[in-house]
Amino acid sequence: MSLSFDPAEYEQQLAAKRQRLVELLKPFNAPEPEVFESPREHFRLRAEFRLWYEDGKPYYAMFEKGNKYKPILIDQLPIASRRINELMGPLLEACRAEPMLGRKLFQVEFLTTLSGEALVSLCYHRPIDETWDAAAQRLADQLDILVIGRSRGRKRVLSRDHVIEELEVNGRTWRYQQVEGGFTQPNGNVNQHMLSWAQDAAGSNDDDLLELYCGNGNFTLPLSTCFRKVMATELAKSSVYSAITNMEMNGVENVTLVRLASEEVTQALTGVREFRRLQGIDLQSFDFGTVFVDPPRAGLDPATLELVRGYKRIFYISCNPETLAANLLDLSSTHRVTRCSLFDQFPYTHHMESGVLLERV
Repeated sequence: MSLSFDPAEYEQQLAAKRQRLVELLKPFNAPEPEVFESPREHFRLRAEFRLWYEDGKPYYAMFEKGNKYKPILIDQLPIASRRINELMGPLLEACRAEPMLGRKLFQVEFLTTLSGEALVSLCYHRPIDETWDAAAQRLADQLDILVIGRSRGRKRVLSRDHVIEELEVNGRTWRYQQVEGGFTQPNGNVNQHMLSWAQDAAGSNDDDLLELYCGNGNFTLPLSTCFRKVMATELAKSSVYSAITNMEMNGVENVTLVRLASEEVTQALTGVREFRRLQGIDLQSFDFGTVFVDPPRAGLDPATLELVRGYKRIFYISCNPETLAANLLDLSSTHRVTRCSLFDQFPYTHHMESGVLLERV
């Protein structure tokens, strides 16, 4: 069966999200939000499935939250990319036919791109070694995919562990390395809208940008064209490595990347603490006029709130409108919301991505 959903309800669900955002931002006299819709189908570039066995035959399975014993068996997932849906059947058939691939396989993870690449991770409840590699390579050649094998404590990579995405932002194509297991925006079309909106709202500046939580450089690359220099910070090593690669692939040379948590950035910029990771970086050479934050669901901590308050402009991308509103309550004494937006990254769910631009009063 296919997992059910109703595209006919999309407009109504999006309108409800918009109204929820309007109500949350009403105390801050925010302008009307710009709304960026998602494709109704085939918008999700990542998907993972547990396998459920009946009479020894594997099926893709998903589960209702909190119930891991009653599977929903599926053969297609309309919200997933067309490439994922094209691969689901042939991949499972190949694993059924080849014991080296199918034995004790318990999970399949797909990572696809708008540019057409696909990486599939096969996860096992048994050790895998070089004898698995030959069968996996045949599968990769047959389906024109990248394949990774995972078992406890082991990861076998046949060629590479990443895909290369291409995103169109205001007429320019940016290339991104997206690593298996790393965070990437799941809805590529809406991500392009997010990046274009951020770049447009940033405009042209003769001062510098401070970016916290930069990840693999998703926003960093297009925003680098809007500022004299950028200092981007990220804590996760894998994301830092991808961000460096992405800057090199795109010829971006005005970004300084620093591996620090947001709390550490606050300590460094306020002179509370020195960091060995900042050796060779002249913080005094930066003239930050704008700060860009894309925090986790918990929002900004009190120290980071105080840090960002010191800048003329604050770009805030949020995956949790409730914590966004709570943070705006703190920031509204010094800044006002001049632009806001709703990015429908997650259709058919209550989740939404939103963005605001705050300017000092």
